[in-house]
Amino acid sequence: MSRFISRASWFAGLLAATLLYATVPALAQGKYPGIGRAATPAEVKAWDIDVRPDFTGLPKGSGSVAKGQAVWDTKCASCHGTFGESNEVFTPIVGGTTPEDIKTGHVKALTSGDYPQRTTLMKLSSLSSLWDYINRAMPWNAPKSLSTDEVYAVVAYILHLGDILPADFTLSDANIREVQGKLPNRNGVTQLHGLWDLNGKPDVQNTACMKNCATEIKVTSSLPEHARGAHGNLADQNRLVGPAHGTSTAEPKATETKAVKTDPKSLAQQQGCLACHGLTSKVVGPGFNEVAARYKGQQQAAKLADKIRRGGSGSWGAIPMPPQTGLKDEDIRLLADWILGQSP
Repeated sequence: MSRFISRASWFAGLLAATLLYATVPALAQGKYPGIGRAATPAEVKAWDIDVRPDFTGLPKGSGSVAKGQAVWDTKCASCHGTFGESNEVFTPIVGGTTPEDIKTGHVKALTSGDYPQRTTLMKLSSLSSLWDYINRAMPWNAPKSLSTDEVYAVVAYILHLGDILPADFTLSDANIREVQGKLPNRNGVTQLHGLWDLNGKPDVQNTACMKNCATEIKVTSSLPEHARGAHGNLADQNRLVGPAHGTSTAEPKATETKAVKTDPKSLAQQQGCLACHGLTSKVVGPGFNEVAARYKGQQQAAKLADKIRRGGSGSWGAIPMPPQTGLKDEDIRLLADWILGQSP
């Protein structure tokens, strides 16, 4: 299944690249003169970061299992578990594969049904899919922040957790094809679907409709104000090309900023803090009175403010708290002082 997704992405990327180099200049010089321009090589390079199943597009680099564990513990474990077993947030990455699966390239548990759920390593048929996804989208609160060598290292560590690579292994662009031959589900891909062959039978039989289109757009749902900034600035997490650029959630609205300075409880409500924390009782996370008791004393305000800013898990359990990267330092300190004031 993973190979099929990567192949589909490859066709989409090829089509998009063709449109960039052919369609845009034609529009600029033909039907719509003066509109649009050809993408610069630097713009194309920044966008064209996918890695294909044959590892075309894979950058040079390397990373050891040991380095991958260090990166994992600081940037991945809060959501995916210390050993890839996950927690309350995401499904497991590791589990359900056996040494026999590594030999055959077919994961028996996928068809036998004797494993409670399907993990990433059970389904993964192309190592390029794992490398490419981590490189583009992880960690979830800071996508594309990992260096190339860190991506290699994290992939190596995941494969080590699945007993595919030994602890002293270093994964690189030079040996990744060899490692591909050890994936438990490398032979589990199917070609019996319409997206594998562009000239094959499609999966659906829909009829294109381009008439009686709506002329008025009505917004029926939007991001609630208390959730602004809960996952960082959404505009920074989208590609600079394409139809969806993402709304900016980096700063509170002007009216919110004024409220922040005078009413920290309103700020906590706007940032979604009170959805997980009660003032005197636990909701999802601990009550603010418990937090204040642990960080008792104004000398702890800076430590608490740093925890609010960074987010994470482990202090009160496995469920992670999202970072408040959209708040100014003075607003975070205001929140910390207010929470400390809830001490019994």
